[in-house]
Amino acid sequence: MEWTNVMGCPVTKLDLDGFVGEAEEFIASRRPHYIAVVNAAKLVSMRDDRELDQSVRSADLIGADGMPIVWASQLLGDPLPGRVNGTDLMVRLLERADAKQYRVFFFGASPRVLDQVLACVRRDYPGVGIAGAQHGYFAPDEERQVVSQIRDAHADILFIAFGTPKKELWVKHYLADMAVPVVHGVGGSFDVLAGVIPRAPRWMQLAGLEWLFRLAQEPRRMWKRYLITNTAFLALLAHVWLRRWVWGWLTGPANESAR
Repeated sequence: MEWTNVMGCPVTKLDLDGFVGEAEEFIASRRPHYIAVVNAAKLVSMRDDRELDQSVRSADLIGADGMPIVWASQLLGDPLPGRVNGTDLMVRLLERADAKQYRVFFFGASPRVLDQVLACVRRDYPGVGIAGAQHGYFAPDEERQVVSQIRDAHADILFIAFGTPKKELWVKHYLADMAVPVVHGVGGSFDVLAGVIPRAPRWMQLAGLEWLFRLAQEPRRMWKRYLITNTAFLALLAHVWLRRWVWGWLTGPANESAR
């Protein structure tokens, strides 16, 4: 499996189909595996949050959740084959589970949203075996009980609908104990699947403007995440690119003469 380095973060050089294919191999192995995705905001946060950074780096697959990550890989000279959005991957895994009768455990979100997700799955993906479900509102002293509930469900796929860094830290602490072959942190994707939050139009997704659509939906909650972290991401990318360009300029003549 090939990887590229995007500003210090490893990212798997596979497209969405490749991720789904790897997930099926994970299921066949019956060993626990973790699929993570990174966007501009998460990549910036990883630089200041050691546990978040460790969790993402421990993943068996790391996808480029946003087009800025794909564009950065192109600018830095080692392009990714495409975007692997967390919501898109969840839907593709549900489609495969529908066809192959895989068992899926749904974990996170509010009780109301979780119920809507389960209703949607029963309606649109009838071949999916619902191994179990647990909303995200439980006390810290109930964590071990939830881990046991997930392990005893014998699921093939686990979707964790927590935000960052909560879902990454949950996986860091409990991946082995949950014993699920495919663990995918889907963030707010349950809200999308339940129809609570609409996704940006396809053209905005491909143009890298999905963040702007989300900002317009919830400006008070999202402005810091997107405006501040996106600015930090661009500054970091400029720094990395300029450093590579200057280094290449300084070492280029020496390399030429050596040849």
